[in-house]
Amino acid sequence: MPMQASEIEDLLRQTFPDAQISVQGNDGVHMSAMVVDESFRGKNRVQQQRAVYAALKGKMDGTNGDLHALALTTKVPE
Repeated sequence: MPMQASEIEDLLRQTFPDAQISVQGNDGVHMSAMVVDESFRGKNRVQQQRAVYAALKGKMDGTNGDLHALALTTKVPE
């Protein structure tokens, strides 16, 4: 079942409560997200993105995942 932007943001907010989070997309399957959070400081991009994918709690796992594609941008606050 496709996910709405608000559902993705809610999942991310559970793990990153103080982050700046922006989720875009309207087809519920191919979405984009930007997460800006202090917890990313000192981590490389792969570590940052793994943290975000973990926050999605399996919603992108394999062919049974609710979310097919998520273009992801992660940043540390300036």
